[in-house]
Amino acid sequence: MAATGLRALLESVRYEVLPANATEEKVLAHVPRDVVVTVTASPVKGLEPTLDLTGRLAAHGYRVVPHVPARLLRDEVHLKEVTDRLRASRVDDVFVPAGDADPPAGVYEGALPVLRRLSELGGPFARVGVTGYPESHPLIHDDITIQSMWDKREHATYIVSNLCFDPRVLGEWVARLRRRGVALPVHIGVAGPVQRTKLLAMATKIGVGESTRFLTKHASWFARFAAPGGYAPERLLTRAEAALTAPAAGVAGLHLFTFNQIAETERWRRTLLDRVDG
Repeated sequence: MAATGLRALLESVRYEVLPANATEEKVLAHVPRDVVVTVTASPVKGLEPTLDLTGRLAAHGYRVVPHVPARLLRDEVHLKEVTDRLRASRVDDVFVPAGDADPPAGVYEGALPVLRRLSELGGPFARVGVTGYPESHPLIHDDITIQSMWDKREHATYIVSNLCFDPRVLGEWVARLRRRGVALPVHIGVAGPVQRTKLLAMATKIGVGESTRFLTKHASWFARFAAPGGYAPERLLTRAEAALTAPAAGVAGLHLFTFNQIAETERWRRTLLDRVDG
């Protein structure tokens, strides 16, 4: 990959973190203030840990993007309460997936009704992100997922792609988006340089029920991390050069899944930036 293209991607990053006890301390110790931090939400623990950590990190001067899964919202009143709380913390960017809560906590089955309601509330957030699926969703046909992004385009401002380890699939997905007329900028979801043992430990800490779902949905990840030489994010970035840097692709940057290996992720990014410069 050309140094300029790789540098641009590495400088336009978002770090996804889980709201655990030590997360705030890790972010403060290792993440520069110009790096966007996104905070996940758990169907086991609910929205409160996400909202709490978001408020605290925002108070420290970070640009924070909370995940607000539709299936964790009880009703319109709850959505308004969450919106008001985030705006009080000066949060102007939210990520709205459907979420994995089963059954849903309330009236919302998917993200689109929540996005529409936010628009009806006057668009309280300057930026609103939605999910993209480069690899096939286990329950939803590919054409339906892209149609869903088309339906959401009037209410969202960007797309965050789910994890993908195949540069060919990634490139084809971005091209399909653009052919279908979906013009929203894309943040490419990439796994950080996490060790397999730490990934397993993180999956266990999520909670028994959710851990089972995590392992079921992402069993193929562990094989990649256990492969000879392990998993190296830069290999994916290098092989996906054309897809990620072509002007028509509309890639806005990287969304790094840290799995709360925050120090390791920032160290990897800095090392790669130094290598590009050197």
